[in-house]
Amino acid sequence: MLNKKNLILIGIGILLLVIGFICLATGPADNPISLSVAPIILTIAYVVIIPLGILYSGKGKDK
Repeated sequence: MLNKKNLILIGIGILLLVIGFICLATGPADNPISLSVAPIILTIAYVVIIPLGILYSGKGKDK
């Protein structure tokens, strides 16, 4: 079951997704932010933060 830490991590991941897509949409196509920063932010959100939020179990007392 997802607890508070899981939901916080998933929320951070969704926030990073929104920031990444905003960075991707800004400026012209040759903008360094949309070419390098946005894909890095989106990759971190999709590959690290959201799966960590789903899979994190913690060391709770209810185990």
